[in-house]
Parts: sequence; structure tokens; C-alpha cells
Amino acid sequence: MTLEATVSIGWVNTVIGAAKRLSVDTDTLLAAAGIPASACELERWPIDDITRLWHAAERCTGDPGFGLKVGAEFSPMSISGVGFALQSAATLREAIVMVQRFQRLISDGGRFQIIAGNNATWLVYHPRQGELAFSPHQIEAVLASVVGFASWVTGTRMQPARVQFSQPRLGPAQGYQTVFNCPVAFEQAFSGVLVENTVLDQPLPQADPQLAQVHERFTSARLAALTMSSASVAELQRWLAARVGPDLPRRGDAAEALGISERTLARRLREQGQSFEGLLDQVRCRKALQAVAETSTSLPEIAESLGFAEVSTFYRAFKRWTGSPPVRWRKRQGYSNQ
Repeated sequence: MTLEATVSIGWVNTVIGAAKRLSVDTDTLLAAAGIPASACELERWPIDDITRLWHAAERCTGDPGFGLKVGAEFSPMSISGVGFALQSAATLREAIVMVQRFQRLISDGGRFQIIAGNNATWLVYHPRQGELAFSPHQIEAVLASVVGFASWVTGTRMQPARVQFSQPRLGPAQGYQTVFNCPVAFEQAFSGVLVENTVLDQPLPQADPQLAQVHERFTSARLAALTMSSASVAELQRWLAARVGPDLPRRGDAAEALGISERTLARRLREQGQSFEGLLDQVRCRKALQAVAETSTSLPEIAESLGFAEVSTFYRAFKRWTGSPPVRWRKRQGYSNQ
């Protein structure tokens, strides 16, 4: 996982490409989403930015089946090394397990859960939103891409036993039948695809154990590099700023979000000349200065909001940060209320 959910530019370009095929050019789409054209040069986007892109595409295309079209047209080759690794897997089930493992290289915007049964297995999708609520088209695109991916990797059109969504239907029933070719239900407990075990466990035509090992090593290295970059000082500061409150975030929370040990996180920060405790102190300082200078909130309330058990502890920390007690510092900023 990652501290801040992001998505690969490959998935972004899939959405942009689908909009183009519906006569919505890239500049128009980005402008409608409030995203600068320079964002297309990035390797990854924040999850809220692609959500803005989805909502803009929904408005600009006016197509209730847009999400299904994106998912159906998704090409595993747009995720480069991950696609090659999946293609070399022994079975579709093995490929799906690899998707779980390497999904972060595609997107942090959700995860797949495998619920195996005697005759069939559910592939359940759990979205991970940012501050913005996902467009329901995003969910439809993900499940449609699952079926498209399975068809690509098996060499035949895969027919699920059932597909269901936790959300209401967006477009005509025929659109879902065209994409999934199976019973589709809406407003259910979860969103997922049910696949028969015989389909999941059938050997894949391009399975190559040696090649699979090569691709897996390469993809694992990319995942490790991405995880390391997520432990950057800037991202940790953003993560802390969003979570500092009466209950302070712990180093273990950050390590768990990254999928690494606390010791590894501490080592990576040390390599950047920082520590988790030092970054937390910096974030609390910044928030304290802003609250004391720009609001008339009482100092005890500010202390509590920043996780200080005692007002006196907050006073001492503030004097360490600024050289002055908060009351005097606030007066210099133009506020007289305490």
C-alpha cells in the first residue's frame, strides 16, 4: 500500500483514450477536470485527480456506459511489466494472485479479495477513495477490466458465473450483458465477479515458468522502488498533516500503510536525515503556528487538537519552536483573544 493513494499513468491514459473515442479531446477533458496538461507527464497521479478525471469524463461524454467501455478496452500491455508477468503465469488464479501482489504498480485505488468456494471463487473489489467519492463508473470499469484481462490472458472470452455491484445500475441492461455475458445484479452487499474454479485453474496457453520468474523479479524490483519512494519525507509529512489530531498517528501506522516494518521505515527516514518523531514534531509545529496566528481558537483547544495531553506541555513545545510563549506570539500576530 501507500501513504497517499496514487494511480499509474497507464490507467489514466486508458480513461483519456476512451474519452477520445467518444469525441472528447484530452485538453477539453483535463480542463473540465481542473487538471493541468502537464499532469500527463507524471508517472503517477493522486487518486483524487483521477476521480476528478472520471467525473469530468462522465459529464463530457454523457455516456452512461462510459465506465464499461473503459474497462472493456483496458489493455494489460498498458501496465507494461505487470502485464508480461501476468501473461506468463501458470493459471488464471495464479495471475490474479499476482494482481493482488503487484496491484500497487497499477493503482492504489482499491484492492481485490479472493473468496474461494467449492465450485466458484469471488473476486471482490474494495475501492480505496481519497477525499473525493469515486465515480460509480470507476467501479464498473474495474470489474469490466477484470473480465477483459481474463479473456486476454486465457486467449478466449471469459464468461463469469455472475457479476454484481454495490451501486445502482447506470446504463441500459444490454450494455452490461454485452460486457459480462452473464447475470448482473445491482445494489448488492459488495462489488465483484464470480468465476468458476475450472476456469481459474485451467493452464494458460502462454505459461512459461522460467519467463514468469524473470518478469516477477523485474516487477518485484519496481514495486520495491515505488514503496521506497513512498517513504519520502514529503509524502510522510502530507500523511501526518492529514492525521494529526487529539489522537496522534504512530510510526507503526505509517509502516503498516506502506506495507513495511517499523524498522525499515526508520532506516529509510534515517537515510534521508529524518526520523518519524522529528517529522511529527515539524507537522505539529506548522499546524500550531497556523492555528495560533490565524484563528481566535483558545490555546487549550489548539493544544488538544494537536494531541497534547496538557496545556503546559503545549506551551513548552511552542516556546521551543518559536522562542516565545503562545500568548505573546499570538499578540504579535494581531490576536488578543486567548
